[in-house]
Amino acid sequence: MKKHLAFAFAASLSSFAIAAPETYVIDGKHTMPRFEYSHFGYSTQTSRFDNTSGKIILDRAAKSGSVEVTIDAKSVNTGSALFNEHIQAADFFDTVMFPTITYKSRSLKFDGDKLAAVEGDLTVKGVTKPVTLTVTSFHCMPHPMLKKDACGANATAKIKRSEFNAGKHAPYVSDEVTLVIPVEAVKE
Repeated sequence: MKKHLAFAFAASLSSFAIAAPETYVIDGKHTMPRFEYSHFGYSTQTSRFDNTSGKIILDRAAKSGSVEVTIDAKSVNTGSALFNEHIQAADFFDTVMFPTITYKSRSLKFDGDKLAAVEGDLTVKGVTKPVTLTVTSFHCMPHPMLKKDACGANATAKIKRSEFNAGKHAPYVSDEVTLVIPVEAVKE
């Protein structure tokens, strides 16, 4: 009987170890948030940020965790060096005064075992607004090259740039911006 109790106790301890929160470091080479907007109704323009960092903490058993992301606003990549400078000016990102864009979660929402949404706060140009990221895909597995656990996701959200003091030329250049965020993170 004592052996059965000892085994049950040991098994319960191992389940706590499995359920513990895990920390993942964002892989900046595979995490390049994009933003899309209508340009005078002619076309949808897409630009990205090349430098992103942060951490994701996941407790999949408890269906909880947190997300903290920092984007280097000076790493904006529109495909044109001249437009990169223009969009970093005070009318848009104002990277001299506000060199980073941040996102900090308040809660993670799961649908079964899959991460479905992240509710949090986006800060652009010193303005913080609540933004919910809809997770369109979520996958964790051992990374075949790094030999560590890794997770990846794609998330989207729509924001109004005027709410972040970056609404110049609206409505001709659309006020509504679609954020598309592919993220990969490797377990510490």
